[in-house]
Amino acid sequence: MIIGIMSDTHIHKHAEKINELINQYFMDVDMIIHAGDYTDSKVVSILKRYKNFVGVWGNVDKSNTRELLQEKEIVNILDYQIGIYHGHGDEKTTIDRAYDIFKNDRVDIIIFGHSHKPTVLTKNKILMINPGSISYRRTERWNSYIILKLDKDLIDVQIKLINK
Repeated sequence: MIIGIMSDTHIHKHAEKINELINQYFMDVDMIIHAGDYTDSKVVSILKRYKNFVGVWGNVDKSNTRELLQEKEIVNILDYQIGIYHGHGDEKTTIDRAYDIFKNDRVDIIIFGHSHKPTVLTKNKILMINPGSISYRRTERWNSYIILKLDKDLIDVQIKLINK
């Protein structure tokens, strides 16, 4: 199973821009996961047309986007429990907030966003993945996304940096 992971697209106008990103970077994936901050609810509608899509809303998403998605999701893929949460909040760090939101759940992987900083690390035996932002790098040098390959016996996480 190959999963394309993105977050923090912050597409304010021209929601169709998400099509260009998918066509360029996610054509060979089996599933797309977006960890929130779409900004325009039309981006969610477009993503729902592609393959398998799972997403959560982020802190900048308005009510029309929040009506389409949950704040937190857990999906089972090849017996891996994957938690998805944007990572927003006031207390602690983004990583700690994402970790803490699943403290009463059994998850193997947590996908989060919010910081725009691509991250792959483990925290108490849970794989923590932040794809950064594929379209709005903020203070980062590169835009980024993640390709996650899951197999029964292997997890392969690739941070992809876009030099634009």
